[in-house]
Amino acid sequence: MSWTTRPTPRWPDRHKHLAERRGAALRYPVDVAPYAAVPGQPNPGDWADLATLAGRPARLRFAGAPAWAPVGWEVARHVRLQMIDESTSGAYGADATRLTATDVPDMLDLVASTDPGPFLPRAIELGAYLGIRRDGALVAMAAERLHPPGWTEISAVCTRPEYRGQGLARQLVSALTTEIHGRGENAFLHVSADNQRAIALYESLGFAPRRLTTFIEARVPPDAVRAAVAGLVRAAAL
Repeated sequence: MSWTTRPTPRWPDRHKHLAERRGAALRYPVDVAPYAAVPGQPNPGDWADLATLAGRPARLRFAGAPAWAPVGWEVARHVRLQMIDESTSGAYGADATRLTATDVPDMLDLVASTDPGPFLPRAIELGAYLGIRRDGALVAMAAERLHPPGWTEISAVCTRPEYRGQGLARQLVSALTTEIHGRGENAFLHVSADNQRAIALYESLGFAPRRLTTFIEARVPPDAVRAAVAGLVRAAAL
């Protein structure tokens, strides 16, 4: 199969409107999510297209492992346990409320104090976000992230340290699962393989371990951005 006719990476249909694309390279907008995609067997042009999309020495994440990365791209691998919804009944917690764009400043503050993973100002566009407030302060939240056909990923589960142990994460994950089931979909999530407390919580809710998944984080080097820009200039001159 030639590179001009090969299939491009699959992108969740529910996020199609968010996709930025150049050639066979895809990424979310820089202020939505750091995730990107190239073909499983990328060629140098695919990486150049991705560098152009990044537009600067940025860190991009891949939900899977490209076959290789060019010299100069800093690559780190993060292994997570993928868990799937096998017997979750779901229930809507009375304290769970839907978060909107007006809540983003509070969400960013919560993420800064809990570090649940990458969270950007427009991440709320990825799906439903639910939160719990105490005395007006946002103290816990959980959200939807990726949407493969028939599935929804639960992510950004976090609780302020002083409010842990009160079952807030349980309420939020159960509420999201209820919404996901209501759409005729199943839920899945990722958790650090050594986070036994979180794994036990998710198992008690009906999630079961499926497999270890490798997430790739690659930093675009400055020379890749310059080369991509130079290629654009040469193409425009032809």
